[in-house]
Amino acid sequence: MEYLYIVQQALVWVITIFWLYQLVISVCSLIKLKDKPMLVNKKHRFMAIIPAHNEENVVEELIKSLKAQDYPKDLYDIYVIADNCTDKTAEVARKAGAIVYERFDPTKKTKGYALNWFLKQKIEEDAQYDAFCIFDADNIVDKNFIKNMNKKLCQGEEVVQGYRDIKNPTDNWITAGYAIFYWTMNRFYHLARYNIGLSPLINGTGFMVKFDLVKPNGWDTKTLTEDIEFSLKTIIKGKKLGWATDAIVYDEQPLGFVQSWKQRSRWTVGHIQCIKEYTKPLAYSVKEHKSLVNLDGFLYIVGSIPMFVATIALLILNFIMYAGNGMTNVELIINILRYVIPTFLLPIGTAVLIMWLDKRPIKPMIKGLLCYPLFLGSWLLINFKCLFKRDTTWDKIEHVRKIDIQEVRGIATEKVEN
Repeated sequence: MEYLYIVQQALVWVITIFWLYQLVISVCSLIKLKDKPMLVNKKHRFMAIIPAHNEENVVEELIKSLKAQDYPKDLYDIYVIADNCTDKTAEVARKAGAIVYERFDPTKKTKGYALNWFLKQKIEEDAQYDAFCIFDADNIVDKNFIKNMNKKLCQGEEVVQGYRDIKNPTDNWITAGYAIFYWTMNRFYHLARYNIGLSPLINGTGFMVKFDLVKPNGWDTKTLTEDIEFSLKTIIKGKKLGWATDAIVYDEQPLGFVQSWKQRSRWTVGHIQCIKEYTKPLAYSVKEHKSLVNLDGFLYIVGSIPMFVATIALLILNFIMYAGNGMTNVELIINILRYVIPTFLLPIGTAVLIMWLDKRPIKPMIKGLLCYPLFLGSWLLINFKCLFKRDTTWDKIEHVRKIDIQEVRGIATEKVEN
């Protein structure tokens, strides 16, 4: 029993130190820093790239929002990769004004394969672009997105994540859960790290990459979470990513729980793949570069699934000790509450704080806030399931609602006024 007590205390200290570290970093999101100086004053040439699989219902609105950018129209082109499409995605995209590349390879369906296929062609053409931005077909893009990304490029940034907002946060408790999660990540992870010189991460959509950075290998990723993988590979090289709060992209979230379960399962499996592929290289990069950026990247990868496993192990250990009379009823309850409260209740308070800081109306989100512990709890179940059963197939999230840029701007205006 003494040995179990030692193991228990060791796990407690590891988990506590990890979350204290995250808390300290999160507070740095409140720091207001001066804008970085401009290294050059230039309007760069951009590619707006949209990988799309059967997205005829939504891709037109994204293209419209990109064509309405407050940026010289001759300095950016809109490309749609119609990837293994069986609908009218290519036809709709061409009619809307995009340049369409059609790709057919049923054995390689993920976004990473589509991006690599497209970018290798542009590299071989020696296409005269300075950078490219990636969007999902269901996105709507703020009119200042490319202008703000150009500013980041002028400041010397090479990989920059934009602010990922939500088109449909109040549809139901699932979309509200996604919204709260992304708002939390935007401020307490990405912005906080950017403020103190650490590295944010690419977050799936609405990001910019300097074109030279992917030459000559293209978009060389192999996991289900190509965004996280590309981020980690960049950090391993000793580089940090940038963050652009004013480059806003609006993303549509799934309404159904089954779709949400499949999507988050894919993300978890991708994280596990990244843990296997990049934990050791990240550890070596910490030694090589002796940088807090690399250390923080390493802590990210060991703090996702491994920290979840450590918490589960600690909870099981508590019950074992209780069964062996090594813990009283009161001690067991206190130990369980020590992890239940931070995991399920504290995030509600955190979400309210973020919404207040970001001047978002709280009343429309009350139901979502109350159900947020259920959203997080289902994600814990997904993590647990994926430890034992991992489906590596890609399941498409159906997007059938047309939400145009005027509707999204109306939501944004309402947010500011409230």
